[in-house]
Amino acid sequence: MGVKVRKPRGYRAWCVVVDYKGQRKTTAIGSREAAERVRREIEVRLAVGGNELLEHRPPSQHTLAEYSKNWLAHVADERKPCTAGFYGQFLRLYVLPKFGQSTLDSIERRDVKEFISELGERGFAKNTIRLAVTTLRATLNGAVEDGLIDHNPAQRLGRFVKSEKPAREATSLKPNEVERLLAAAKNALELAEYALILTALRAGLREGEIAALEWGDIHFGDCDEGPDRYILVRRNYDRRWSRKMLTTKGKKPRRVDMSRELRRILLQLRDRKLVDAAGKGKADISNELVFPSQAGTPIEMNNFSERVFKPLVSRTGLRRIRFHDLRHTYGSLLIQAGASLAYIREQMGHSSIQVTVDIYGHLIPGANVGFVDKLDAMTCPQESARQPQETKSEESDEFKQILGNEWLGGRDSNPDTQIQSLQSYR
Repeated sequence: MGVKVRKPRGYRAWCVVVDYKGQRKTTAIGSREAAERVRREIEVRLAVGGNELLEHRPPSQHTLAEYSKNWLAHVADERKPCTAGFYGQFLRLYVLPKFGQSTLDSIERRDVKEFISELGERGFAKNTIRLAVTTLRATLNGAVEDGLIDHNPAQRLGRFVKSEKPAREATSLKPNEVERLLAAAKNALELAEYALILTALRAGLREGEIAALEWGDIHFGDCDEGPDRYILVRRNYDRRWSRKMLTTKGKKPRRVDMSRELRRILLQLRDRKLVDAAGKGKADISNELVFPSQAGTPIEMNNFSERVFKPLVSRTGLRRIRFHDLRHTYGSLLIQAGASLAYIREQMGHSSIQVTVDIYGHLIPGANVGFVDKLDAMTCPQESARQPQETKSEESDEFKQILGNEWLGGRDSNPDTQIQSLQSYR
């Protein structure tokens, strides 16, 4: 009897190979860890006399539409709602219309390639095609792990769906444009609306983080000059899929330093909220939203952008920008202020400093030139008065004399450079 974990030729997943009483069966499992767990279970069952695992399994009769329902429920339990929502949307729009009525084991690689070609002929962007194939591949991976099919025909199709995405380059406002925008906002908007825009520009929070911000998350410190003034970013409002408060994108809280001006404006807004709460018999507003909608629910940032932000940008005469570009402006202004990329990464909650470099590294070309100019000052000696020509000639003659007498030695008629150099050691 033998039960082994292998990845045979032609399989994309790790398999359990069972050799028992002259019968042999190979079953695709998925990851190596999962295959090892299955191997141990099979060894126990075979040891007590069970051989039903070696019996022929009929082809899977599950259609992709039937299987995807249970698979999506599993994804919703283990992933963020936005992930499950993304898979559900692409299944409904692209995958199920093509493969919904096909049984899992009837989908072949040529069918997936045909699917890619059809989407391209219909004019979909390459990135949309890539995401549609990603959804199909993830669904079939689940079927492989559940033992319903032996391999995934949608694996390793990257060269067919490679999207030519442009380089990530942040769009941001210049300091004078920020000044114009804030001046217009202060004159035209209510205090809460002005405070929201200032929070985006001075703290760089994402839209969902702004919508989820509570008064208890803001630490004002003792005074303007004190360093203990910051915003604790702990939640993110998912407006698109679950409409619930979730963890931040990085899945952990972060501390964002608060500027003096932002502290002053948020204190004004808090004092007004405290007065309103006192009129309603409430003394604590720490669990209330800083920027709620008129109904008291988390603000819909899309509505705010259409109703407040875009008209403000138009009235100011600035170029068209998104509300999210205020976050990019925050990062670019920090760079211009001389902040390190490590500090910017912490403030903005990037997953790695490489993300910070990719997005904001292009914003400091002038500084790079300044750095290389400093190298000249460090390594190039100052030009001094020229020495008399006779001195230079003497130095040159002396060098020739030393080179001839002490290094090369006496020359002979043999032109071999190796032999000539060996003579110098005599």
